[in-house]
Amino acid sequence: MSAYNDIYYTACLIEFTGRKTKNSRKAVVQQIGRDGFLRLISLSDVNHCLPFEQVSDELIEDYQIEEGNFDTVSECKYTVPSVTRIGRVYARLVELLSGNEESYGDTLYEVMTSSLPDAISDFNSSLFFAPAEELKFYYEEEYKLA
Repeated sequence: MSAYNDIYYTACLIEFTGRKTKNSRKAVVQQIGRDGFLRLISLSDVNHCLPFEQVSDELIEDYQIEEGNFDTVSECKYTVPSVTRIGRVYARLVELLSGNEESYGDTLYEVMTSSLPDAISDFNSSLFFAPAEELKFYYEEEYKLA
């Protein structure tokens, strides 16, 4: 698999797991930790052959991810975007932010542990429809303020 596909798959898996456990995507990634997250990316070429449900269940068990109360799916007034649609949003953003494919994993980790995933997960807003350039601006502005 290519680096783009690895981060796309991983972003989809995090989105799926966040929805399943009702946790923010940031909380899921923080629970996994940087090393576990980068390992997850490295295993994506194998895991992509398995159902999200199975890999997600393993993540939940291995990293003891408990059920939370971040449920933007049931609160959504409109059609909820698919897990793969959201994964594509992250993959395009990482592609735009990264200088090279070798840094995709680190960049995805940094993005997923920022405040951006909470904003993207507000499915009553339209941020997840925004072009990658707009999301890049949002992400970069957050770090200017931090």
